[in-house]
Amino acid sequence: MKLPKKVEIIEVGPRDGLQNEANFIPTDKKIALINALNKTGIKRMEATSFVHPVYVPQMKDAKEVLEGMDRDSSIQYMALIPNQKGYERAIENGVNALSLVVGASDSFNLKNVKMTRDESIQTFESVIKRAKENGIFIRYNIATSFWCPYEGKVNADLVLEMLQRIDRLGVDEIVLCDTIGRANPAQVYDLFQQAFTKKPKAMISAHFHDTYGLAQANIIAALQAGVTRFDTSIGGLGGCPFAPGAAGNVATEDVVFMLHEMGIDTGVDLPSLLNCVELVRPLTIRELTGHFHKVKGN
Repeated sequence: MKLPKKVEIIEVGPRDGLQNEANFIPTDKKIALINALNKTGIKRMEATSFVHPVYVPQMKDAKEVLEGMDRDSSIQYMALIPNQKGYERAIENGVNALSLVVGASDSFNLKNVKMTRDESIQTFESVIKRAKENGIFIRYNIATSFWCPYEGKVNADLVLEMLQRIDRLGVDEIVLCDTIGRANPAQVYDLFQQAFTKKPKAMISAHFHDTYGLAQANIIAALQAGVTRFDTSIGGLGGCPFAPGAAGNVATEDVVFMLHEMGIDTGVDLPSLLNCVELVRPLTIRELTGHFHKVKGN
């Protein structure tokens, strides 16, 4: 089996993980989680998002979270933005790494931001131009890269064309996302292998949900295709408000455990991750989907 020696884990729990929680999580609890994640060895994370509180009320305290958390200069803290206004708010709050999302599926994108795929890409063009002029890191997520909750299986050629179009905009990273957790390992391997043949200048990363229990299998497939960067969420928190039935992201602690067992370095400390799981547990009314914390490595 062809495996890399090192894999980067990008923690998305504080944003993507918490955004779908029904009950508002107190700001100080969000800050405590980020501060705990700071001590795990993770070097990149989604801290919050500047979206309209009517649509994602869980993120209405983005400004307070960024002001209250302990910023570690060695860690990249990203904020998701949906549009130009979100860009302005993020920059005002000292954010230097932005996460953008556009669905490969028009139906999903219309539900998410009330724009077609092409309209979203065009909207972000000016945002990306301004961001790059100011040295801001841009992470571009292609949601529903594999399956859409409204349209079914997504055409791989459409995703690859979208990837090339986005890459020409000069973004730093492109993430292919299995938003509803419906992808299978063969599909994952094929799409990422084709993505690398396009020779994008941007880094290529993967984002898997575990709706069908295939997330870790899909990570193995992506590894085989050459992916070395993966989004994960502490405790397996997550889900998408605009993707009915989507379960949480693959659990950070499960992925780190699996990779370490395979001899792959992540730079992440498992005991510290378990401390974060204990912080997360009382924040949700749902049962955590991660496995490793249940057995604590025994």
